[in-house]
Amino acid sequence: MQLSIITVNLNNRDGLQKTIDSVVSQTFKDFEWIVIDGGSTDGSRELLEQYAGHLAYWVSEPDSGIYNAMNKGIKVAKGEYLQFLNSGDWILEKDTLQRAFGTNPKEDIIYGDCIEPDGSLQVFPATLDALFFYRGTLNHQASFIKASLFHDGGYDEQYRYASDWLFYLQKIVFENVSYRKVDAAVVGVQPGKSYDVSKSDAERKAILNKCFSPLQQVALENHASLVEHPMRPFYDYIEAHPSLGKWVRRLVHLHRKLKKQGKAI
Repeated sequence: MQLSIITVNLNNRDGLQKTIDSVVSQTFKDFEWIVIDGGSTDGSRELLEQYAGHLAYWVSEPDSGIYNAMNKGIKVAKGEYLQFLNSGDWILEKDTLQRAFGTNPKEDIIYGDCIEPDGSLQVFPATLDALFFYRGTLNHQASFIKASLFHDGGYDEQYRYASDWLFYLQKIVFENVSYRKVDAAVVGVQPGKSYDVSKSDAERKAILNKCFSPLQQVALENHASLVEHPMRPFYDYIEAHPSLGKWVRRLVHLHRKLKKQGKAI
């Protein structure tokens, strides 16, 4: 089996119906569908009972958060690839999965673009690096991830907001797994529920500190600030010469520090 679609739901019956409609209409059929419901009381359970014939597995019981629910799905999945399609999100076209899997992909991670809640198109680059993940992440709904990459048990449940971001960092940046972009929008994303911004930012900082040294973070911050800078050709040159680049970054950091102290020229 090529694909397991894992849907997490909690009291989002209308959104779940939208997800159901997009999944059952797919022309590609070599997939199983798993729904992990967190014990909904809004009719979601009854909806799942109605569509049980389309589901390889479903359960409705309390969980400790979205990543705990996603990990439950990972444990029972049998597909070579996993897609985490939350309730309320939808696969854009009836042939989307056919176009993604019709060529029997081999890469560890396949991903595409997505339609944001405001209707805008979010386009991801075809080449992914540390700088990209320092500034953002992929859309996990629009990604197809080999199940074998979750050999260590799944997403890190100590985080509530950013465990999928940590996963991409570890696999793509540090383990150098293979990936390929599908040149198309794959999913539409429903408006997210409100969340604690300060806790989300704290998680992001904790992950950055876990994955990058202070010097590496300075280098990435300076690179990010120079991406559209008029001196980009010079920066590209020092990037191609790591020993020189290291000292230039240190000098830039020192200059910024002195400037804040009013000591820089």
